[in-house]
Amino acid sequence: MATNLAIDDNLLEQARIIGKHATKKGVVTEALQEYIQRRKQIEVLNLFHSVEYDSTYDYKEQRRRP
Repeated sequence: MATNLAIDDNLLEQARIIGKHATKKGVVTEALQEYIQRRKQIEVLNLFHSVEYDSTYDYKEQRRRP
């Protein structure tokens, strides 16, 4: 899908050099992948604050042999 974007050429070139990409498309693709991955990580971290757990649960108890 062809898309026209007005992206700062200086930023794009810096990202291309730092990321060792041959093309602008490679830079944009990796940037989008990293953006998506970061947002998913944030969603997972937010879940940690919403899960209820039993603070008295002893996980080692289930490992003991009868």
